[in-house]
Amino acid sequence: QLQLVESGGGLVQPGGSLRLSCAASGFTLDSYAIGWFRQTPGKEREGVSCISASGDQIVYADSVKGRFTLSRDDAKNTAYLQMNSLKPEDTAVYSCAADIYCEGTKVAGISFLQGQGTLVTVSS
Repeated sequence: QLQLVESGGGLVQPGGSLRLSCAASGFTLDSYAIGWFRQTPGKEREGVSCISASGDQIVYADSVKGRFTLSRDDAKNTAYLQMNSLKPEDTAVYSCAADIYCEGTKVAGISFLQGQGTLVTVSS
């Protein structure tokens, strides 16, 4: 069964850090571009970051540039989103998706697969 499963979300104080994981099963992640996006009720889905299949291109949204780092460990078939200096406006459900290529901060291609998401709440 093809799956992407996110983990690592939770409640954190402003200025804190979290690392989200996106674990793939049923396929090898290294053949795909990986993107993280976030969504809050009433807001449009926002592409946070995308890494190419080769790993040589990483794009970040202006809202997270310098604070978030996307990486992939193909040996573990997992991608990560390290989030530092978190702000209340970063509160959202974060999801990862796999597809053919990055189009800006979003994956694109054949709408291959996306996960269910993990909730990140930044609050004091």
